[in-house]
Amino acid sequence: MTTLPDSQTDGALFGNRFVTQEVPSRVFPEGGMSAVDAMRLVGEDLALEGDPARNLATFVTTWMEPEAQRIIAENLHRNFIDHAEYPRTAEIEQRCIRMLADLFHAPGETTGARTQGSSEAIMLGALSLKWNWRKRQEKAGRPTTAPNLVFGGDVHVVWEKFCRYFDVEPRIVPLQPGKYTIGPDDVAPHLDENTIGVAAVLGTTFTGHKDDITGINDLLVRLKGERGIDVPLHVDAASGGFVWPFLYPHSEWDFRLEQVRSINVSGHKFGLVYPGIGWLIFRETADLADDLVFRENYLGKTDATFTLNFSTGSAMVLAQYYNLVRYGRAGYTYIMRNMRANAELLADKLAALDLFELIGRDEEQLPLTAFKLAGDVPYDEFDIAWQLSAERAWMVPAYTLPPNAQDVTIMRALVKETLSREHVDTLARDIGEACETLARKGGAHEYERRKVLIGPGH
Repeated sequence: MTTLPDSQTDGALFGNRFVTQEVPSRVFPEGGMSAVDAMRLVGEDLALEGDPARNLATFVTTWMEPEAQRIIAENLHRNFIDHAEYPRTAEIEQRCIRMLADLFHAPGETTGARTQGSSEAIMLGALSLKWNWRKRQEKAGRPTTAPNLVFGGDVHVVWEKFCRYFDVEPRIVPLQPGKYTIGPDDVAPHLDENTIGVAAVLGTTFTGHKDDITGINDLLVRLKGERGIDVPLHVDAASGGFVWPFLYPHSEWDFRLEQVRSINVSGHKFGLVYPGIGWLIFRETADLADDLVFRENYLGKTDATFTLNFSTGSAMVLAQYYNLVRYGRAGYTYIMRNMRANAELLADKLAALDLFELIGRDEEQLPLTAFKLAGDVPYDEFDIAWQLSAERAWMVPAYTLPPNAQDVTIMRALVKETLSREHVDTLARDIGEACETLARKGGAHEYERRKVLIGPGH
């Protein structure tokens, strides 16, 4: 006589028991499950997420070569911070720092650190600005109780986080409609002897442009010569640090400028590495405040550490080195030019729709297309983003700009290595069809549009 299996055995034989059972989500599980069940459980959750190839919102790398993926997979177990046991990984980190310092035209011996991304790099770089400012103040017999940091509204939120976490006054230069970066005239009124530094952006998150870094540097040089106030310049090159050297090699924004003392860059953006890897590079060793470097020996040898976290994987450091030696200047230039060509093609196709205003496409810019509606239509940019996502699974963000340009809404499509010419053609066609659909049925966000039409408070 054949015995019918119970439901749990059925699941093991014929499928997945979580087809009908609620998944563990609130209480720590009493027992475990098979490796296959756990793998399928996680996989079914991830099946509901967006396709990274269609995610044109993220600056973060979503594809690497199989050889790089193999290096990553084979080194996930290696703890980067353990230099005593993994000295070659530590050497590879230093090779990357030296190569990036060369790429950014450091004048001589320098130093730096790998970080979890540009957020940690910015925290560390800004801490060094604060420590070095304090030393200058003490040497001059001035108080050290009211540090301030100057930056524009076009920065990443991490700059405001730094100021709040480490008790520094943020002096934020507001943007203006039609002016989405900052320059020397914007910065000058905010500078004084308590300014620990100025942060300028190379490749903003909002429109992909750069601040007038050369102009700000020239202002700081004059300030030092005329008033004896030495204000360093930090360049937040999270997105642009792997773009400008290859697309705009003659554009001066880096250590070629006298007051640029430190630069951060995200390897996991246009450095073409999976998250998370960032880099902080100093102009020279003296720009890293020595008091921020800790020395310990409980991992087997005396190591100097300059990080906010401690243990982290080695895989992305090795993946970054793989890319640097795999591509070199020629390879990165080729890839960046392809991205720019497709971004320009997308801009051309959007312009041909006679619906959009392209944002700063004739300026130096990251490989992206930033655009906003130019005419009076019964829908807005948020409607277009929703329609593209619902109908075609494209993730193209719509967002408002920071103060005082908060009334401006734009869209942005990142054009990365995986967005081919065929994809650009399809995306442009899908945007046009989304606008046609919205023109027929009206926008998707009735409440927001009604507020615009009849005014707030109704």
